[in-house]
Amino acid sequence: MMPQSMQELVDLVLTPLAWIPDMQWALLSFFAYSDSPQTMIAKYSLLLFPALLGVGAIWCTQLSLYTLPFRSGRVGFLKALLIAWWDAGRAVWLYWVGLFRVLFVAAGWLLTLIRLMFKLLAEIGRQILLAPFTITGRMTKSYFQPGVPWVAFLLLLFWGALEAIIFTYTLYPTVSEVLADLVGVEVSPYAGSFLFLFLLVLILGSFACIQALMDAVRRREYKFLVQMVLVELFVMFFEVMFLYRELVDAITPWIAQQTGGQFRMGLGLTLTVATFGWVGIRGMTWFLFGQFGTAPLLAFISRRPLEPVEGQPVSALAAEQANWWRAPVQDFKREVTWLHQKSDEVLDYLCLPVLHVLAAALNFAMILVAASPAFSLPFKSLKEVMETRELLSNVHMQAKKVEL
Repeated sequence: MMPQSMQELVDLVLTPLAWIPDMQWALLSFFAYSDSPQTMIAKYSLLLFPALLGVGAIWCTQLSLYTLPFRSGRVGFLKALLIAWWDAGRAVWLYWVGLFRVLFVAAGWLLTLIRLMFKLLAEIGRQILLAPFTITGRMTKSYFQPGVPWVAFLLLLFWGALEAIIFTYTLYPTVSEVLADLVGVEVSPYAGSFLFLFLLVLILGSFACIQALMDAVRRREYKFLVQMVLVELFVMFFEVMFLYRELVDAITPWIAQQTGGQFRMGLGLTLTVATFGWVGIRGMTWFLFGQFGTAPLLAFISRRPLEPVEGQPVSALAAEQANWWRAPVQDFKREVTWLHQKSDEVLDYLCLPVLHVLAAALNFAMILVAASPAFSLPFKSLKEVMETRELLSNVHMQAKKVEL
């Protein structure tokens, strides 16, 4: 639709740009067809961004030819354009180097993690093998440190349960007979369980009375001491009369059998033997574990802290256990700080190669528009490209003075 002469002029003007679309179609067909997925991944990862940079740089360079006749400072413009091509080539090279660096760093981290995993597995195996010795050592260390006497506490509960079982066995026939006479019906089999609990409370209460008596003696509370002596006598009378006497009566047939049936125990001798038995058993159990386990039992029942013994040093192990949470918290803080640092490094490794190519392409566009690049390549870190508001301050666009 144009005259022949006009068509030739347009073709001449568009000659610098006419070959670019053919080149773009060739590049498009190159990236569109691949023999295998591996080839496609290699093309897109290694050549896509450099190809896009090359296309953009060629377009900006060819279009800048049309602006040369109208520009002032053509020499500076050509210098900026040549430097932009230099930066483009360096950006492509840094892009490839950055990709290989990411691969090497990822491989190094993978090997490090595998090595760390094997070290952790080896340490876990070592800890499992040494666990019996470690636990024994810690138990021994903690046991010989001042603190709650758990062994005495557990022995006191065990001994109280053992006495309650023995007295339940010896008293159950008498108690069931008395209750049957009172109620008029046969006693339930569950009465033995209630009898056991009742006797367990009485036996542990007798140890508590001894503990109160010892506290009164240690604190020199003489008024309270007299009261506790009377209470302890009543406790001894009750246990001797109703518990230990029954035990002695149960043992008497065996003693008579051993002596040929000639040995007979009267009430006075039975009470005397029961009294000596109560004093002996209470004395042995008190000096062995009762004096150490009764105080934790009373503290546990009253929900009060266990009073330390005067002059007893503070346990170093207890002081260490009081601050057990500080070391894990410090380790967690160090791990979080390390994770943030490594995440910033990973972000730099992944972003800088692509940003170099994009910045080089943007430099070509800015040189075409404003005759000045936007970025100074290469970037040393990601912080240099995070603030985009400073770009306009680096570009000074001045209107050209036209002389009339």
